[in-house]
Amino acid sequence: MNYKEILGFVAILIGSVSYLPYFRDIFKDKTKPHAFSWLIWAILAAIGFAGQISDNAGPGSWTLGLTAIANFSIFLLALRKGEKNILLIDWLCLMGAVIAIIIWFITKEPLLSVSLISVIAILGFFPTFRKSFIKPKEETILTYALNVPKFAFALSALDNLSIVDLFIPPNPSYNEWLTCNYAHS
Repeated sequence: MNYKEILGFVAILIGSVSYLPYFRDIFKDKTKPHAFSWLIWAILAAIGFAGQISDNAGPGSWTLGLTAIANFSIFLLALRKGEKNILLIDWLCLMGAVIAIIIWFITKEPLLSVSLISVIAILGFFPTFRKSFIKPKEETILTYALNVPKFAFALSALDNLSIVDLFIPPNPSYNEWLTCNYAHS
């Protein structure tokens, strides 16, 4: 096992640990995720993961694969246990993510897809920002805080550090962590 694989495994370990309190708080009805944000983040992570794989990113890409699975799982839980106040902006953000997927499938161009992902990540953040600003206690900050070291290790584990890999947002939910910190201060 080389050092990049070790860094990839450390990133996966941090990522796995980071989601445990979030899932726990969802089941305790303390955290109420916004389904649209988590669906958008799952889609973006999946596209980013595919882009990194196609660009031979190596062990550094594993974290986005885990992130896609975790985010999709949170989306499914959010349908039942999450925020129910869905506005027009939420629908527009979801449609933007779907458009990015369609363009990605049509062009198969990694740089274009990750550029779109960056824009959609910002749009996908709005539903959760809105919810977190109004109800900051309905989020689990530790999960977002652990994204920083998780993606630092993932970035260090990339075999092929290209512009495609650097454009992939670390995780759109990191922005929510910043929002929760702002709202709690």
